[in-house]
This record gives sequence, C-alpha cells and structure tokens, in this order.
Amino acid sequence: MDRLPASGIARVRALFTTHNDFSDITPTQYDAAYAWIREAGLLDEPDSVVPVEHRVFEAAVAHSGVPWFRDADLLVRRPDELPEDALRAAETLGLLPEEAYAQVSTAWGKVDTEERSRIGSAGELALVELLSKSAEGRVEHVAAWSDGHGYDIFVDARQHSAHLEVKTTVRVGRLTVYISRNEYETMLRDPAWELVTVRLTPELRIRTVAAVPREWIADQVPADRSAQGRWESCRLDIPPEIPVPGIPSIVPILVSTAPEMLRGTPRPG
Repeated sequence: MDRLPASGIARVRALFTTHNDFSDITPTQYDAAYAWIREAGLLDEPDSVVPVEHRVFEAAVAHSGVPWFRDADLLVRRPDELPEDALRAAETLGLLPEEAYAQVSTAWGKVDTEERSRIGSAGELALVELLSKSAEGRVEHVAAWSDGHGYDIFVDARQHSAHLEVKTTVRVGRLTVYISRNEYETMLRDPAWELVTVRLTPELRIRTVAAVPREWIADQVPADRSAQGRWESCRLDIPPEIPVPGIPSIVPILVSTAPEMLRGTPRPG
C-alpha cells in the first residue's frame, strides 16, 4: 500500500511537488492527504483570508513531529536559522524564508500557549491534591475561580499561610516559566507569596517540586524605562541550580507523613 511520509513537512513536499492535476497520486495517497488536511484543521475555515500556502505550511510545521519545533523559540530566532526541512517545504510552497520564519513563529506560539495551559492546569491540580493530603489546615485552589490573586493556591493553618504561584513543566532539561506583572507585584508586597515549580512525568504525575527564590526573580525581570512603557509579562529561563528543593513556606505545617519532595533536602555545602 502506498503511504505518505509521516511528518507534516514531508507531506507538504510530497503533495506539492506533484503535477498540478495530481494525476500521479494514487487513490490511497489522495485519501491519506485529504485525511491529513482535515485533521490539521485546514478545512475548518474555508473563507480564511490567510493565503493557503501560509496555512498549509503552518499546519505542516505544527503537526510535523520534527524534534526542533518544540524548542523553536530558542533554536530558530531568525530566518537564516530555519532548519533545512522547513526551508525545503517553504520553497515547495513558494514561500520566502522570511515568510516561513513568520509562520514557524506563529505555529510555535499557538502550540506553546495550548501546551502551557494544559500542563499548567495539570500541575496545579496535582499539587492541590498532594497538599490536601500533606498539609494541616485549609488548601484552596483559588486560580480555579479567579486569576486576579497573583497566586494559584492558598494554604492556611495555625496562623501560618502560604500563597503559592505554580509553574509546571514536563521537560527534564529546560525550565522556562512566564510571570505576569500582577504575579510579580504580588510577590513584592506579599511575604507569604512563593513561586513553586512542579515537574510532571509524561503521565502528569508529580516528579519533583521546588521553589524559586524571590531575590533571583527580582534580579531577572525587566525594568520600566518610562511612564509610557510597562512590561506585563516576562519569560524566565531558570538555571537548574536556582530552584530550592521542596516548598520552604509550607514545611512548618506539613504532617508527619508528608512526602520528602515537599520538605526538600539541604544542598551539599
């Protein structure tokens, strides 16, 4: 049975390098191509004003499974840094490198936003569940009903409280988080605020928990240069040596059976 190449980028090249009348495509290839076009969402907006070649290229990149796309924000920062497979697909579609770069950025932004939302929600829920079993007092997932607090989880017990802003990842070698202006200003005025990083397994179970010192955060965020300019969101690439294992602010209210990952362990030296 004839089969199209597995990746979206390869499919673009296979489809658009054939004759205009598609006379050399087998019925199996045609059906597979149509199925891919449908699955990629290219049939959802037939009246879209976006040129079809741009839409096809963006969909191909987003559904390609190529290893570089996941870290495209770091690996592809200029048109001349586009990988060879993306350049060949762009050329097939008649796109300039600058146009291809714009579509890669657009595709990565959409996928990254969706993935951060999915992983972030999973991390918050997993930590709420773990804290509910491990800490005395009340544990409330305030982000479930309002995002204006500047933190996600409220823990309160014995005149001790913690306001936890949770950032989650499933990656092992890279920790990148986004902090909003509201979260940062909450940190500045709220001594109970703490930034907690949760690393999940691919099955969305908690692997590790750590806290990022507020002093480090304050040193990294940008500064407003005038009253006419104000940052609202900041990306932080956190080096592996910065997070402190556990959640220091809740250690005093942990029950005796609480897992060690919440208590943390002192670092050597």
